[in-house]
Amino acid sequence: MTLRIAVLGGGNGSFAAAGDMALAGHEVRLWRRDAAAVEAHRAAGSTIAVKDSKGVHEARLALLTTDMAEAVRGAQLILCPAPATAQADIARLLAPCLEDGQVVFLPPGTLGTVLMAHTLHESGRRPEVAFAETGTLPWLARKHGPHQVAVTVRAVRLPVGVFPLDRAEMALKVIGTAFPGVIEPCGDALSGALMNAGAIIHPPLIVMNAGPLEHFEKWDIHNEGTVPAIRRTTDALDAERMAVREALGYGPPHYPLAHHYAKSGEEWMYGRASHDRLTESGDWRERIILTEHRYMTEDLRLGLSLIISAAALAGVEVPLAKGFSAIGAAIRGDAPDHGGRRLADVGLGGLDRAGIDRVLRHGFA
Repeated sequence: MTLRIAVLGGGNGSFAAAGDMALAGHEVRLWRRDAAAVEAHRAAGSTIAVKDSKGVHEARLALLTTDMAEAVRGAQLILCPAPATAQADIARLLAPCLEDGQVVFLPPGTLGTVLMAHTLHESGRRPEVAFAETGTLPWLARKHGPHQVAVTVRAVRLPVGVFPLDRAEMALKVIGTAFPGVIEPCGDALSGALMNAGAIIHPPLIVMNAGPLEHFEKWDIHNEGTVPAIRRTTDALDAERMAVREALGYGPPHYPLAHHYAKSGEEWMYGRASHDRLTESGDWRERIILTEHRYMTEDLRLGLSLIISAAALAGVEVPLAKGFSAIGAAIRGDAPDHGGRRLADVGLGGLDRAGIDRVLRHGFA
């Protein structure tokens, strides 16, 4: 089945998404804000060169545009791999354009599903739309040029949570068509958000590697930056995430991050030994400016604040999440809760557990 897919954003994930979806035969429209970049891309032929282990493949896009309405009109799937820091602005642009039957997929989401649904609700419009999110970007990818993206690894398992849960069948059918054999339902949107691996892997890597990151021009936090002390810390932080999931009643699999590093046993989202393939590519030897990089602004600021907020709801102590959040705020020079992603920030404030469960299942009344 061929889908009409709108891909939102101009970064690594958005280019990987647009390229792969077009190569799979879907009609792909790519929206981004940068008018000059869109014009240059059109002039270059409206294609994306997707580089992987099998070579370089030219993917032709059906549309390149800065007009959100043009991009999403008639699209069955709206794929938004943009950083969570962009979701609020994108939600405001998207709300007037959404149509009945559309599915908005955020890979990953940091509970951006509920944020976008709340923005739509506040706009006064009521199209029958489903929002869904998963635990990681479906591609380990880096752009190698303005119109080329290198894909090192593609996801083999994507746990997906849906908002509202009542529309899960509708959402999973469409997303499963775009990602055949990969989607694994994990319940509601909060369950999906608490699968987000970025908030677990990146805070220890950038905080505990702060010295070399600021000293060297480039540093690979996933290669020489991944030492046993950091791995032990990451596992302990992940144990807090899984404890929150269990306390909220979400069952396994919890996709422990330890499986990302394992060469045997249960497959993680990117399959077995995916960490080795990532480091071998060399694409993650890069300049990370601690106050600006998305690992800090998205994963540490937004991702950890969500875990801390969900932990408060569940009655679970998360000292490492709070500690890394505080250290990250000190590095950035702001307050730990400044610009975070708490449950209250997505429209779930003032609700008890039962009230939140009702919204997660049925949507905003």
